[in-house]
Amino acid sequence: MLVHESAWMPTGLDPEVPSAARVYDYFLGGYHNLAVDREFAHRAQETMPDLPVILRTSRRFLRRAVHFLLDEGITQFLDLGSGIPTAGNVHEIAQAVAPHARVAYVDRDSVAIAHSALMLEKNANAVALRADLRRPRDVLHSDVVTDLLDLSQPVAVLMSAVLHFVESDAEAQSIVAGYRNAIAPGSFVVISQGTQETAGEQGEQVIRLYDETDSPFTARNRDQFTQLFKGLDLVDPGVVYVPQWRPESPDDVDEHPERSCAYGAIGRKPLY
Repeated sequence: MLVHESAWMPTGLDPEVPSAARVYDYFLGGYHNLAVDREFAHRAQETMPDLPVILRTSRRFLRRAVHFLLDEGITQFLDLGSGIPTAGNVHEIAQAVAPHARVAYVDRDSVAIAHSALMLEKNANAVALRADLRRPRDVLHSDVVTDLLDLSQPVAVLMSAVLHFVESDAEAQSIVAGYRNAIAPGSFVVISQGTQETAGEQGEQVIRLYDETDSPFTARNRDQFTQLFKGLDLVDPGVVYVPQWRPESPDDVDEHPERSCAYGAIGRKPLY
């Protein structure tokens, strides 16, 4: 499906700078991307041919995580760095099981929020907020979020494939801690993060390519990723490559889960 760019492009957008959000949208089969994004995506895929599969594998982890959270009785979701809406959004996954589930999307990208707001116009249980996830207080105290979510009750904070756009380990840990400290006991934090440990030279080249985008990429190793869950109890199976996190079918994991080049885990805030 093709949509004319004037139908979704906000004013002030620089069409010469590739956007990580729009590149991700393109790899997932979306249409909210520009020629510069598609050209970048083609270069990245030439460098690492498995890249589209890697991104789709990460997306499947998010779906399984949402199903797990619903099974745990969670019906409130705060999706940080949600990106441009594409197939398998959190509200679609959650509300298919629990129609009353509430989802607040947060992203700093104007295209992502503009299109999210349009998609959610007739959905009373989902909203979109343009904000920077690196400022937890601003996000959590915004009227958009507090009008929808009851933060005195357990909530799921989702940071799927987004913290690798935060360069500093200390800042990434501080971001997670800001949300962890504010949410109710019994809440969950979901994180997935790109790693370069198994990607070799191809991974190094793709990371360098992302320096050309609006969101440079920072890979983290297993220990760095695990440090993001300080103060949280890791849910079984702990920190694993994303295909290994509670696979539901043979399609979710193969003999080489490390080729996903991403770790995933869920932490729960202790009740006491």
